[in-house]
Amino acid sequence: MQEQLTKSDVAKIEAEIEHRKLVVRKEAIEAVKEARAHGDLSENFEYYAAKRDKNKNESRIRYLERMLRTARIVSDESGADEVGLNNLVELYFEEDDETEQVKLVTSIRGNSLDGRISIESPLGKAILGRKVGERVHVQVNEGYGYEVVIKAIDKSGDDADDIRGF
Repeated sequence: MQEQLTKSDVAKIEAEIEHRKLVVRKEAIEAVKEARAHGDLSENFEYYAAKRDKNKNESRIRYLERMLRTARIVSDESGADEVGLNNLVELYFEEDDETEQVKLVTSIRGNSLDGRISIESPLGKAILGRKVGERVHVQVNEGYGYEVVIKAIDKSGDDADDIRGF
């Protein structure tokens, strides 16, 4: 799947890759060497644990590099009065008669339990680029959709969230 990333997402991923290559990789190699020096490898749990940690790090590096190669860069800029990336949006759900605040983010940062909605989700697609006061139809699937009203947009939301759970 092609991820949608902002320039700041790319910078954070590149920083993680660099840290893993320059710091974590050296530590992992040293841990393997030290564990190997303890003798009999057939019963050396430290050696297998160190190898597993080293392999996890290498796997993470490959995963992040592949993500960067296949990513599509999206702009996090939007008009002063429209919903954009990293904006905090207050929504009124007509069906439930409830108001909720969500932050619109890229897919790698999405976490609905935290109130971070991906721009690739039905809700994210529906409200992206919309303005305060607009009534928006969110189509979840062929058989179900619902209406939301955009009550407020807070553009002061920063981009400081950590990227987790790629």
